[in-house]
Amino acid sequence: MKIALDPYMLRHLPMREMVRTVADIGYDHIELSPRADFMPFFLHPRADDDKVAELKGVLAETGVRLASVLPLYKWSSPDEAERQAAVRYWTRMIEVTAELGCPLMNSEFNGRPEKAAESEAAFWRSMEELLPVFEREGIALNLEAHPDDFCELNDPAVDLVRAINKPWVNYLYCAPHTFHLSDGAGDIAGMLRYAGDKLQHVHIADTFNHKGSSGLRYILNPPGTPARIHQHLDIGQGEVDWDAFFGTLRELGFDGVATVCVFAWEERAVASSTFMLERVTKELAA
Repeated sequence: MKIALDPYMLRHLPMREMVRTVADIGYDHIELSPRADFMPFFLHPRADDDKVAELKGVLAETGVRLASVLPLYKWSSPDEAERQAAVRYWTRMIEVTAELGCPLMNSEFNGRPEKAAESEAAFWRSMEELLPVFEREGIALNLEAHPDDFCELNDPAVDLVRAINKPWVNYLYCAPHTFHLSDGAGDIAGMLRYAGDKLQHVHIADTFNHKGSSGLRYILNPPGTPARIHQHLDIGQGEVDWDAFFGTLRELGFDGVATVCVFAWEERAVASSTFMLERVTKELAA
């Protein structure tokens, strides 16, 4: 199993300093997430040969490895021009990932929940174009259900991953999305067990139940807004059932990538990442 850090809270540091900071904290692996100078959100990668060489160099110097690369592109957009652009961005980032020697990428379904059927059709068109590229470069793919994507729920997302019917395409369970992944009850054990052998990746951060017992944990205006609210907090700061989460992972013999993805505490990014590494190591690697 690989315990990785998503260094999004450190994204403002130069690449070399970011990797060295991750190494100093004690992580052996990074899940490289979007950053403006290398892999921006929803835009063509900025990584050229020099930037790729720089990252490879500092990884070699520090001994830190890439567990995964996480791009976010609109590959399920019902807008065909937008979808085609996303496929071009994906193709380039798959090539960059191969150049970096990383065997895994992960991402979200994207698309629009109010246009779920059109978005899923766009997703399958993108899969037809991109699966051969992943296979050519020897890159595996883990997918997650995300709030406000065309596929937001755990079980349908697992079914969709299975429908791709590739042993190297698997499922990512994101703990801070727990209360959006089902009816709000947060049955972590049931959702993880449903994923079963397709569960190869988890994202670890805490969150509050956005509904709560009253249905009014948060009050959003205007009433009826479709906003999906959640946080990425340190373990213990929210309402995720961590005994169920870690206990079920141990029960399943989880041996994939466990990524710490706290985003809420940029002013204490090192302290947060240190605390999370200690807790996840105790639960899964001790």
